[in-house]
Amino acid sequence: MCYVVLSASGGIRVQNQNMSTDVVVIVAVIILIGLFCMQHYGTDKVGWLFAPLVLLWFILIGGVGVVNIHKYNSSVLKAYNPVYLFRYFKRGKSEIWTSLGGVMLSITGTEALYADLCHFPVLAIQIAFTLVVFPCLLLAYTGQAAYIIDHKDHVADAFYRSIPGAIYWPAFIIATLAAVVASQATISATYSIIKQALALGCFPRVNIVHTSKKFLGQIYIPDINWVLMILCIAVTAGFKNQSQIGNAYGTAVVIVMLVTTFLMVPVMLLVWKSHWILVVIFLVLSLTVELPYFTACINKVDQGGWVPLVIAITFFIIMYVWHFCTVKRYEFEMHSKVSMAWILGLGPSLGLVRVPGIGFVYTELASGVPHIFSHFITNLPAIHSVVVFVCVKYLPVYTVPVEERFIMKRIGPKNYHMFRCVARYGYKDIHKKDEDFEKMLLDRLLVFVRLESMMDGYSDSEDFTMMEQKGERSTRALLTEKAGSNTMSSIGDMSYSSHDSIMPAKSPLTGNSLTRYSSQTFGDEQEFLNRCKDAGIVHILGNTVVLARRDSGIVKKVAVNYVYAFLRKLCRENSVIFNVPHESLLNVGQIYYI
Repeated sequence: MCYVVLSASGGIRVQNQNMSTDVVVIVAVIILIGLFCMQHYGTDKVGWLFAPLVLLWFILIGGVGVVNIHKYNSSVLKAYNPVYLFRYFKRGKSEIWTSLGGVMLSITGTEALYADLCHFPVLAIQIAFTLVVFPCLLLAYTGQAAYIIDHKDHVADAFYRSIPGAIYWPAFIIATLAAVVASQATISATYSIIKQALALGCFPRVNIVHTSKKFLGQIYIPDINWVLMILCIAVTAGFKNQSQIGNAYGTAVVIVMLVTTFLMVPVMLLVWKSHWILVVIFLVLSLTVELPYFTACINKVDQGGWVPLVIAITFFIIMYVWHFCTVKRYEFEMHSKVSMAWILGLGPSLGLVRVPGIGFVYTELASGVPHIFSHFITNLPAIHSVVVFVCVKYLPVYTVPVEERFIMKRIGPKNYHMFRCVARYGYKDIHKKDEDFEKMLLDRLLVFVRLESMMDGYSDSEDFTMMEQKGERSTRALLTEKAGSNTMSSIGDMSYSSHDSIMPAKSPLTGNSLTRYSSQTFGDEQEFLNRCKDAGIVHILGNTVVLARRDSGIVKKVAVNYVYAFLRKLCRENSVIFNVPHESLLNVGQIYYI
């Protein structure tokens, strides 16, 4: 990105050789700052400009290449003959082998094609590369070679000098805009990689903003955006040299190609089930091309190639430490969750004083009672009269309708007043107000209790059983799953307008009998829930602190006690993610030694 923008900005200096290099750097920095500041708008707002702009850019460089070939030296087309490549390397000098590092820059940018797979289908990329990108690049580089043969002193800025003077400034503007588009592809690829690492638990929690309603892959990560901007400005202003930035760029690309090749081997063997002979052929052909470029670029590590290596090592340490400690913490929570037998053994009062109020216990576990609950009631002699375990899950869909957002389940007998709620959100759903979330959850809880009571009333009805077996459409609003005393109901499938929609034609419970039954079972618990709601709502969040054991090595102590702790402080807190009001927030801390 830095190399592309700096190269495009260098065109200002071609028309005025007395201009300082600092001016070019300042222009490049301004372009980078403007590019990163516009990321929060999303690429879908201006994405319709990218395709015609890039197409115009390739037509321009291809046309300039044809003009230069015809004007200066058409014999340069002989370079397509592989014999000349063999003769070039036959000379045997070390400088010839090192020159491959410069040749590497001519194929950089192709790795961005894979980043665009989340925005375009594979066939579209294959057609565009075969019919447009590759031919125009060949013509552009061949035309520059023809120009350099006649102007050997213009090697440093051959691209801009080879452009005819009549179209110089329009070409400069198009080149700058094309550099912005190419940089945007790199930024979008970085966001996609961070999102995938975050989904795998290999990166600290950061805020991901989805900028498009149509495309899931179009995202914006504010924290990564500003870190990336600072790194790009530091590299651009620090080197001030396209050559060193190019070395860093080439080293990064060739390492990416090597890593991709080696990662393709397990994919071909385990996922595609390819024959081992095909795997060997693929590996040999790929390494035959990539290893010579790698050996050429590795000689330039001290000339700027160390930058991507340092950045890669830093991010590797961050991802490894975060993943290791996160996995250990999750294993601790899974192995320490409380069994239902333990809860049932405590009795309706849970062995403590049940104080008025409702307690929302947030947990990442969709099943079982989290360890923070047992830790909480072990250290405090009281618990709320109603306990709801809330698990928030984000689904890879645009939005989850409000009527399908909550899944409710009762834990233990009814007199325990314990429930589980799984709140499902799409990537564009936002908690607008804290009280809205509380109100929706409580409303769904009351609906769940009501429907549960009505289902209990129908449990002995033969007509209802026959209607359920026939699969009448009206019963789809009452999907239940009974296991002992537990009842699972999806609120999203429980939308109904009247009792008639769930009553069989010849049910003995008709009209007033159903009302009397519901008032005896549902009314009391509804009144109880309303009294607890008026008494107050408390949000209980777990805060597991991971520390290294005292007998651990110095490296592990530094990684766990300092690096991981620092990353946890930088992450978004659960209270922020869930939009929990601070006045009703209660953190339950516990220490886990690894």
